Amino acid sequence: MVVLEFILQVLLGLTSLILTFFILLHRGRGGGLSDMFGGGMSQAVGSSGVAERNLNIITVVVALVWFLSIVGLGLITKFQVI
Repeated sequence: MVVLEFILQVLLGLTSLILTFFILLHRGRGGGLSDMFGGGMSQAVGSSGVAERNLNIITVVVALVWFLSIVGLGLITKFQVI
């Protein structure tokens, strides 16, 4: 049980960093953090629709893994016998 908890904690840390990175990669819809880093200039160039869809799918998958690791850690904590 300790090994599973350790694996879930590492998975949670990694997916938190990756999820933050993927969210910041998304194209801005006008204003906000993406324009501060030059996102407004990239709208003139445009990006591939396929790349944007793939980024959306990858972000959703990473978010689901992140959510399931939180639920798993919560269940382990709740049913842990001291």
